[in-house]
Amino acid sequence: MQDMTREQYILATQQNNLRTENTQFYPVGIYGWRKRCLYFFVLLLLVTMIVNLAMTIWILKVMNFTVDSALVLQSDRNVTVNARNQNGHLTGQMTIGADAVEAQCKRFEVKSNEDGKMLFSADEEEITIGADRLRVTGTEGAVFGHSVETPHIRAGPSQDLRLESPTRSLTMEAPKGVQISAVAGEFRASCRKELHLQSTDGEIFLDADSIRIANLPQGSFTPSSSGSVGPRQTVYELCVCPNGKLYLSPAGASSTCQSSSNICLWS
Repeated sequence: MQDMTREQYILATQQNNLRTENTQFYPVGIYGWRKRCLYFFVLLLLVTMIVNLAMTIWILKVMNFTVDSALVLQSDRNVTVNARNQNGHLTGQMTIGADAVEAQCKRFEVKSNEDGKMLFSADEEEITIGADRLRVTGTEGAVFGHSVETPHIRAGPSQDLRLESPTRSLTMEAPKGVQISAVAGEFRASCRKELHLQSTDGEIFLDADSIRIANLPQGSFTPSSSGSVGPRQTVYELCVCPNGKLYLSPAGASSTCQSSSNICLWS
């Protein structure tokens, strides 16, 4: 019985050793058709990357996406650039067409490239021009539909400045006064009907070497004694009617102005 038990123990031990040796040499890895498929997909991925890189370089070359040249976008109809928020809603749009350039946004700004100074801005409330000088080169000048507020209006060198309202009145107002000066030329104000110069708290002061009022009507005066006024009248007196109208009256030894003159009565 002991011999049989010893033989069974030796046989069991040999079987365990054989199993241990077999497990040590078990092959691990990808073999056969799986290995060939893996190599094929790796090769296909490499080819796809090379093709994408080549296509990207070709597109950059065709569309002129280079560093040393300008970006050119061309279209047979128009070019539209859209800006959207994180929810996908349209917040700004700029369309460049054959007839016009349109920009739709809450605020449009143009800034200087050197110092970032605001040159032009527009929104629903106002339009701001931040340049030191606004030059209008059109032959008809600038047309404003409503009021204009500016501290200074000046014409270009060797050019006339003209403020004109063809069908309505022209009004210039300022809380501390309006100054109009022509240093090297003349100042002229003309209108079709009435020209009013009014000062509520001050005075109207005319200061010049000579003040001339042309096209004034000439009144008549009959002296009490003949010979006081010569046949050729060359000196006249400036008279004022009660309604403010001016007229000329032949000058005499004393004032010849009459409030009952025909010019004052029929004016």
